[in-house]
Amino acid sequence: MSVLRFNALQEVLHRKPILIEENERRSELFGKNVFNEQAMRQYMTKEAYQSVMDAVEFGTKIDRKIADQIAVSMKDWALSKGATHYTHWFQPLTGATAEKHDAFFETVEGSRAMEKFDGGQLVQQEPDASSFPHGGIRNTFEARGYTAWDPTSPAFIYGTTLCIPTVFVAYTGEALDNKAPLLRALQAVDTAATAVCKYFDKNVSKVNATLGWEQEYFLIDTALANARPDIMMTGRTLIGHSPAKGQQLDDHYFGSIPTRVMNFMRDLERECMLLGVPVKTRHNEVAPNQFELAPIFEEANLAVDHNSLLMDVMEKVSQRHKFKVLFHEKPFEGINGSGKHNNWSLSTNTGVNLLSPGKTPMKNLQFLTFFVNTIKAVHDYEELIRASIASASNDHRLGANEAPPAIISVFIGSQLSEVLDELENVTKGKLSPEEKTDLKLNIVGKIPEILLDNTDRNRTSPFAFTGNKFELRAVGSWANCAGPMTVLNTIIARQLIEFKEEVDKLIDTKKLKKDEAVFNVLREYIKASKNIRFEGDGYGEAWEKEAKKRGLSNNKTTPEALKAKVSKKAISLFEEMGVMNKVEVEARHEIKLEEYSKKIQIESRVLGDIARNHIIPTAIQYQNTLIENVRGLKEIFGKDFEKYAKEQIDLIQKISSHIAEINSKVELMIEERKKANKLVGQKNADAYCNKVKPYFDEIRYHCDKLELMVDDNLWPLTKYRELLFTR
Repeated sequence: MSVLRFNALQEVLHRKPILIEENERRSELFGKNVFNEQAMRQYMTKEAYQSVMDAVEFGTKIDRKIADQIAVSMKDWALSKGATHYTHWFQPLTGATAEKHDAFFETVEGSRAMEKFDGGQLVQQEPDASSFPHGGIRNTFEARGYTAWDPTSPAFIYGTTLCIPTVFVAYTGEALDNKAPLLRALQAVDTAATAVCKYFDKNVSKVNATLGWEQEYFLIDTALANARPDIMMTGRTLIGHSPAKGQQLDDHYFGSIPTRVMNFMRDLERECMLLGVPVKTRHNEVAPNQFELAPIFEEANLAVDHNSLLMDVMEKVSQRHKFKVLFHEKPFEGINGSGKHNNWSLSTNTGVNLLSPGKTPMKNLQFLTFFVNTIKAVHDYEELIRASIASASNDHRLGANEAPPAIISVFIGSQLSEVLDELENVTKGKLSPEEKTDLKLNIVGKIPEILLDNTDRNRTSPFAFTGNKFELRAVGSWANCAGPMTVLNTIIARQLIEFKEEVDKLIDTKKLKKDEAVFNVLREYIKASKNIRFEGDGYGEAWEKEAKKRGLSNNKTTPEALKAKVSKKAISLFEEMGVMNKVEVEARHEIKLEEYSKKIQIESRVLGDIARNHIIPTAIQYQNTLIENVRGLKEIFGKDFEKYAKEQIDLIQKISSHIAEINSKVELMIEERKKANKLVGQKNADAYCNKVKPYFDEIRYHCDKLELMVDDNLWPLTKYRELLFTR
């Protein structure tokens, strides 16, 4: 049974790094396989090019005749790059990407053939929608769904296929993907933020939400991963005893990158450059064999597309280097999990980052406006943010080994907290000349200086201000960024609309000057959102008790957290902002619950299989060896044999005890699974969470104890020390 494990180890020992030659500069490679502005200018007419630019900038529709011109240009460019097929590349509610390839090739009269691609094929396609998660929006027998071109995200070539980013909608018009609601949320925050910006700069006509994600991941040799059914089927280890050495020496973080890994990274980065994914940073993460990759900030929709594309590319490139990349948030027990920190900000068409202070009091008042409104939005919708990052895999990570807790809070640092405390005491109504001077010179005017020195960070905060952006650290590494980004931009948009209404009301009815009205509203928001601000350690019972006093939610499990998605408050928010209707919201909730139950169900089945078909037979085999040893001692020493066989007999008894416990717990787990399978929706997810999942740790405990007892030569599964330290 252990043959596969030792063959895998032998295979790894003979691995040779794949040499990667880099003959071109990154700047020369960047975007070569992207139908970007440079390519469009080269292949398109001025009319077609301007039409695309207007669609990107203003959301204007593209005329069908122009679409035909664009399609021909795109085809000619793709053929020049060696492409043979095209696909509408979309992001269904599986969390992954999807594509159906069609050849440019078509037959014509006279037994001839030609390459064809027109505006209709560019703008819209009709993939089968019945087999994708739809949450009741479609009946199984109703297959019609449409993908529609998103011109704001440029087409690209991967391999020999032209990939066209699209949204995916049902025949009835509801969104069946992650992109459509995100685009609506980005439009909402653009409109709301632009209106507020005009208080400070009349030249602002557009505001873009920006995103910089940080992708953490593990790399495990494919041979070692293949010897683990749990890794192959669930993306994580369901059993496995911690090695003597883990991450306790802090010697992996930012350490020298192993040669094989470095070559993988160089290969990956080259692919990213060609695809226009602006990756910039790479390093070792805290846990052994854990790494991180991060790009330069981009417009949020494009950044989400690029992260989804990156994960696809990482899978393919890792195979070339004989690695399996693990995106699971907690693939190994007892060491750091992986996150995907979402660094979010807002920037104007005039080149201003709205979460970065300026050199004048007016610029700083603008900064404070967006800063405080963001905190207020998070305060009002903290449960919805928690729901947006909820998944079966992320539940393992939240609150463990430096990951943020399930309680959503905002960290801004002690110095900015002092600024808000001072603003909280601003006089209600009109300000005296002395107060105005004090605000501008001694409070608002000093913000850049404060931020310059405010370098402290809180690694356990789910939502932290980090100088010129907010970092949503609770997003899991396996997640699609579209979900949390849709929620965040929607709640910010709603908050900014409310802010503008209140400021305008004070200006119109109380005859306050603009600055006075802004300060008055901000003061009330600071008071109202104070409970969400937390500067301390996010771990432990003390914070949980304090959070409860503050009225903050602590939804530790996904089924519990997801309830916020279908609350009246959430549905009202999404409908009011035009991001999703009630049907779309409820469909996503149903899909998430079903996804949770299925993942726990799969893990339960895999764990039961490993425990009974791998661990127990191996333990019995070793136990039989011990029994033969005891028999031999009895033959030699007769009545005194127990004196010499005491340790062996004790070990036999312990092994029997663990085998019995494993068998018993697996049987009980299967029975609970059968009961859960008779339930639907929330009850089904609750049952898997509260009745089935608790057996995982109990079964694991006894399996891990056996790992320490059984002869290493017999153990069938690659061990943690091999998975984490074999490079």
